[in-house]
Amino acid sequence: MGVALQFLTRVPVRFGTFDPAWLNPSSRHFPLVGALVGGAGAVMLALAAQVWPVSVAVLLSMAATVAATGGFHEDGLADTCDGLGGTAARERALTLMKDSRLGSYGVLGLAFTLALKAAVLCALLQHSLGLAAAALVWAHAVSRAAAVALLATLPYAGDTEHAKAKPMAQRARAADAAVALGWVAALGTGLSLGPGLGAVAPLPLLLSAACAGGVAAWCARWFLRRLGGYTGDTLGATQQWTELAVYLALAAAHG
Repeated sequence: MGVALQFLTRVPVRFGTFDPAWLNPSSRHFPLVGALVGGAGAVMLALAAQVWPVSVAVLLSMAATVAATGGFHEDGLADTCDGLGGTAARERALTLMKDSRLGSYGVLGLAFTLALKAAVLCALLQHSLGLAAAALVWAHAVSRAAAVALLATLPYAGDTEHAKAKPMAQRARAADAAVALGWVAALGTGLSLGPGLGAVAPLPLLLSAACAGGVAAWCARWFLRRLGGYTGDTLGATQQWTELAVYLALAAAHG
């Protein structure tokens, strides 16, 4: 858990000794880290909503989650859009994704994704604070599980020797993906039965998870066709788009 927290967030985690081989198995705890990141956003949302309008509270909650992760996944989304937004061949797309400069596809993809998340969260918050807060926790957990699913089912498409996190260039074990899904199931049970968070019934949770799964499957097919597998950037894009899918599904389910 500590390794996953260190890898996905800016939370300072110290180890007496560290083995890079721990990183890949730590993916089993990615949904739990996601729930913590979403929880930070939910706390900010609850506090800000007492003082400022809905839109301001939502933007502050999103800023809190970005601050917690250092924009880790948003950066991957922008790079993925730059690489795959056009018709570049595989090698050219991988080169574009490694470029630290942001292109028009990256700007547009990031802007529209963040704008849509803000708009849907505003709608959820207008429905109820409990629903919006639970949605943040649930979406961040489910979306990390979606990234783990790709990590466990697709080959690595980049240059393993030059990967920023070489252990993540290895396919995750099915057992790690199963544990990640177990965290999601446990969280869903808690959100539907726990006191104060019963605003989300089991059916909307299942519906939103299914929508996220559909988006993840589409991403997997797209990445496999264009790149031959996943990269760290495409995992970030998958997280962002499946998070958005959860919000959209919950908003639709609650009218």
